Amino acid sequence: MSARMATSSPGDPLVSRSVTPIKRKAVSEMHNKVESSGRSKLTRIVYETVFGNRYSDAIFASLIVFEIIFGLLIIKRVAYTEIDWIAYMQEVKGFLDGERNYLNLKGDTGPLVYPAGFVYIYSALYYLTNEGTDILRAQYIFYVLYIVTLIVTGIILRKSTVVPNWAIVALVLSKRIHSIFMLRCFNDTVAMLLLYFAVLCFITDRWKLGSIFFSLGVSVKMNVLLFAPGLLVLYLQRCGILGTLSNLALCLATQVILALPFLLTYPKEYFGKAFEFGRVFTFKWTVNLKFLPEDVFVSKELATGLLAGHLAVLVIYFARRESVHPNGLIAAIRDTVCRLTPRPKNLSCDWILSGLFVSNFIGVAFARSLHYQFYVWYFHSLPFLVCLTPLPFLAKLCCLSAIEYAFNVYPSTPFSSIVLVATHIFLLLGLLVAPRLSDPQLHGQGHKKK
Repeated sequence: MSARMATSSPGDPLVSRSVTPIKRKAVSEMHNKVESSGRSKLTRIVYETVFGNRYSDAIFASLIVFEIIFGLLIIKRVAYTEIDWIAYMQEVKGFLDGERNYLNLKGDTGPLVYPAGFVYIYSALYYLTNEGTDILRAQYIFYVLYIVTLIVTGIILRKSTVVPNWAIVALVLSKRIHSIFMLRCFNDTVAMLLLYFAVLCFITDRWKLGSIFFSLGVSVKMNVLLFAPGLLVLYLQRCGILGTLSNLALCLATQVILALPFLLTYPKEYFGKAFEFGRVFTFKWTVNLKFLPEDVFVSKELATGLLAGHLAVLVIYFARRESVHPNGLIAAIRDTVCRLTPRPKNLSCDWILSGLFVSNFIGVAFARSLHYQFYVWYFHSLPFLVCLTPLPFLAKLCCLSAIEYAFNVYPSTPFSSIVLVATHIFLLLGLLVAPRLSDPQLHGQGHKKK
């Protein structure tokens, strides 16, 4: 190369001084194109990482490691708050002392109102925590439950085709959820972990094992029954009538076996307290509907109206969902209800999750009272639910943020309650108008993530 050609222009180090203006322009355009291409590639990588599933394994693993460390810091630095733990221990102590009448199993907060599975699990915790006195050990046990719940729900959501990385990250961003697990030790966390084990079984086509886990979840707290309408539809679609009856019998048998000590002694008292459907929660602690007068909140008219709305929206949602059948809704219902034998192909992950999670969310949206710990009933499903809607990205973030805000206002106010109810309605409308999953089934062996 000549000395003249090696001399570079101050304005363009890649272009020679002696090159003609036309050639200099061509080289500059080529250089800009290379730079633009580099920027486009970087933008694409960032976009695919945030809004897609690029590097999803590394991101999920990093979240788990972060939460393992962060959870330990929470336990070490944030004070434990006593709410129900002592009452739980008092209730199970009566059982351990030989009492089998549910009316006589009481704690400081009132009588025992949870099914038999709760009694066994918290009896084990009673022994593991030195008769409930070692609160720190209890916190570490629930810290492990938190990490396991995060792993299980992360696995479930990562099998979906509609949940991107940003929504997976949302699983660790709740202040209230950390508190419910590690600073309160509520039984809602145990019930939901069992439920998510059931969901994991369902999406991997292990319906009988999933039915057992589902029933175990109900045995800890009956809020898990909010998933039942969606599960019943899925049973009929995947298992047929005979398979549905078999799975329902398995659920019932699990409940009976767990409750035998009480059913053989005081069955009426057990059913009356463990499955007390008419119980009215205290207005003081509700997070939703706080803008209503208390006399309206506790009225039978409100309870009846909410139940009617709950059932109506369930029917509307599942009627629209099933109308993807090529021969119409009536044919879909006929094929679902009249099928005796299982379908030859697995239901897709998104189809199963939408049936279960939307069913539960409708129940939550029409609940008369939501206490702070009830947030865990649907928090881990919210990323999937918002991604299922056609809402813009910012609207999805606003939904998640608004719900988190409402559950972190203590004590709740009429304004925070309005925010929560309005967000539930907005998200519910988004789910009702969401693009329908066109094919509930996938060929081959289970779900493959795209």
